[in-house]
Amino acid sequence: MNSDIYERLKEVARGGRKITYGEIAPMADLNMSKPPDRREIGRILDSISTREHEEGRPLLSAVVVRRNTRYPGKGFFRLAQGLGIYDGTNDLAFFIKEIYRVHAYWTKAE
Repeated sequence: MNSDIYERLKEVARGGRKITYGEIAPMADLNMSKPPDRREIGRILDSISTREHEEGRPLLSAVVVRRNTRYPGKGFFRLAQGLGIYDGTNDLAFFIKEIYRVHAYWTKAE
């Protein structure tokens, strides 16, 4: 897990905001125009959210969205399905619910 990205995502969540993949990628020396780097940012975010899930917290990577859609990539939904918390039927409804949970949790966290 990348602790710099983890701390940045917590900061974004505490502020009730979202951040783009392109804004966090440079924190891991990654470039979103390169497919291997896109896969690597996905692995980093999966690791963060898997840990959050194991700790009983919402998926923190919900705050990371695509610049053009303001919506997470497909990997976010695949991870949620793999963790058994999403049935794959309505991405938008799941995203709205999860980002609400993330913002609610982190705005109350110390």
